[in-house]
Order: sequence, then structure tokens, then C-alpha cells
Amino acid sequence: MDRDVIVVGWTPNAEGEAAIEAAVAEAGRHDAVLHVVNASSGRSHADAKSASDEQLDALRARLSGQGVEHDVEQSVGSFEPAEAILDAADRHSAALVVLGLRRRTPVGKLLMGSTAQRVLLQSKCPVLAVKS
Repeated sequence: MDRDVIVVGWTPNAEGEAAIEAAVAEAGRHDAVLHVVNASSGRSHADAKSASDEQLDALRARLSGQGVEHDVEQSVGSFEPAEAILDAADRHSAALVVLGLRRRTPVGKLLMGSTAQRVLLQSKCPVLAVKS
């Protein structure tokens, strides 16, 4: 029997940490595999949402140390973060998507859009949105 997959949108910040913690808890409850997506529309790893190789290695080691079966993908510049998360959820037939949320002003949402809002509205599976 195939195990469920939980896709988690992860960034190296407080919101990403909240998402990982919630995703690990869900994976434990449902004996699921985590598929971690670190995506940025920036063109380089200098983007604050894009993790460095060291940060990705630390995340992999942390998840392995917790006994969580996982894989990690990083997409920089090829997709908007919401597209990368939704694509991963579709490719893996995800049972759940987990995202960390940050507080934004209404004007900030209007000017910059919202990855979380797009994923919430377009995901084919349930989405768990957590605050940091």
C-alpha cells in the first residue's frame, strides 16, 4: 500500500519552521511521507525565501533525525512559489499541503499577491495553513 504524501512549502524563516513542525506532526499522525518544496521566483539563492545548500542539508538532517521519510526539492526562478507547490501536490497526488502564514496588510496583499491565498484557492487537496 502506498503511503500518503504531504507537500510542505518551506522557507528558511519563522513561517517555514511553523510549516515544517505542523507537517512533521501530520506525517506522524498519518504515517505519511513529506515532500518539502523550497521555491522562489527570485533569480538567485540570495532571495530571502530561497534556502542555501547548507540550510537544505540541515533540514534534511533534521527530518532524518526525527525519523521522517522525506524528499526536498528547490525551485529558484523557474516557477512562482504557489505554482511550484501546486505542481508538487499534483505530481505526488498529495493528501495534504502545509503552508506557513505571515501577517500582511491588505495593501501588501494587493501589491505582492499571496502564495498562500493562491494555494488555498487552487489546491485539489486540503491545505493546512499555520501561523508562526
